Amino acid sequence: MDQAQIEIQVLGTLSQIEAAAWDACACPEAAGGGRPNDPFTTHRFLHALEESGSVGRGTGWQPQYLTCYLDGQLIACAPLYAKGHSQGEYIFDHNWAHAYEQAGGRYYPKLQLAVPFTPASGRRFLVRPGYEEIGISALVQGAVQFAADNQLSSLHVTFCTENEAEIGAQLGLMPRITQQFHWLNDGYDTFDAFLAALSSRKRKNLRKERRQAQAFGGRIETYTGADLRPEHWDAFWQFYQDTGSRKWGTPYLTRAFFDIVHDTMADDMALVLAEREGVPVAGALNFIGASALFGRYWGCVEHHPCLHFELCYYQAIDLAIEMGLARVEAGAQGEHKLARGYLPAETHSLHWIGDPGFRRAIAQYLRAERAAVDEEIDILTSYGPFRKSQVEEQE
Repeated sequence: MDQAQIEIQVLGTLSQIEAAAWDACACPEAAGGGRPNDPFTTHRFLHALEESGSVGRGTGWQPQYLTCYLDGQLIACAPLYAKGHSQGEYIFDHNWAHAYEQAGGRYYPKLQLAVPFTPASGRRFLVRPGYEEIGISALVQGAVQFAADNQLSSLHVTFCTENEAEIGAQLGLMPRITQQFHWLNDGYDTFDAFLAALSSRKRKNLRKERRQAQAFGGRIETYTGADLRPEHWDAFWQFYQDTGSRKWGTPYLTRAFFDIVHDTMADDMALVLAEREGVPVAGALNFIGASALFGRYWGCVEHHPCLHFELCYYQAIDLAIEMGLARVEAGAQGEHKLARGYLPAETHSLHWIGDPGFRRAIAQYLRAERAAVDEEIDILTSYGPFRKSQVEEQE
C-alpha cells in the first residue's frame, strides 16, 4: 500500500469527526456491543473533555486531533494536544523543560499525544484493523512533521502500550519506561482468596484497615449505569474540588464534565460512595474497561481512618473480582499501594526532541533512567505483601 495515498489532517475539534468513525479506530473490540479495552480514547470520553471546557482555550491543552484518511475513510487517529505547560501528564518532563530553557531554548508549546489527566495505559495510535502497520507509521510521521513544521520543541506519547513503544522506537522515537502500581487478579473468586495469598502479617493489616474504614458510621455503596443519579455528582464534585485544590491548585476537570459523562458514559463508570444517613461523605470514581478497572478520582469532606484505602483500593479489588477483571490500575505514584497488594508495573512513553544536541542528552538520560527504574521495580516487588512463592508466580 502506497503511504503517499494517505491524507493527514489536524483537526481542532472532535465534533468534526463522526463518533462511529473515530471509535472504529479507537475501540474496534467494542464494535459488537462489548466494552472497549479502556474508555479513555473513545469519542465519548475525549469529546466530554472538550465539550466541558476541561481541555481547549485557557487550559494549556489545545486539541490538535491527528487523523489519517485513505480513499476518504478514517484509518487512523490520535488524541494530540498542543501543551503550554507540563501539568496533568503524570509522566513528567519538568526537568527537561527547565534544562532546555536554561540553555536558551523555548520548550513550550510542545505536543502531547495522550489522554489528558489520565495516567492509564492504553493504545495511543488508534488504527482501524487491517491498517496497523501503515496507520501507526503515518501517525508517527504526521505528529513529528507537525511538530517540526510549527517549530515545536518536542512530541511526547504517554502511557502507550508496550507494543506501541517497541514500534515507535523502530520508527525513531525515544522510548521511556516508568512505573506505577497495579493489582493483578490471580484467579481470585473472593477478597478472602486474595488475602490468603498474602503473608500473615500483611493479611492481618489489611483486615484491620478494612474494619477501621467500615466503622466510619455509615455504609459503602457502589453505583454504576442507571443507578447513578445527578445528586451523586453534586457530592462527588465537592470531593474532587477538595482533592484537586490540595494536589494541583485548580481541579483539572470542570463541573460540566461530570454532567456530560453521566449522560454518555454511565455504563463505563463505577462510583463508590461512603454515605451516612444517605449523605455522601467520601467517594472514589472508577472507569471500567474490558479487562481492567481504572481508579481515577477520590475525595472526601470528612476524614476517617483508612477510608481512602477502602474506597480506592479494597473496594476496587472487590469490584474487579466480582466483574472478573484481570487487574486494577489505581493511578499514578503512591508506594503506599504496595502494602495493599498493588505491585510495580512498567508504563511506557515515546519522545521526539527537535534539537539534535538536546535529543542526544535526553537519550543518554533515558538509558540511565531505565536501569534505575528496573532496579526500583525489582526492589519494590521484593517488599510486596505476597508470600514469596506467590510473588515469584506473579512475576
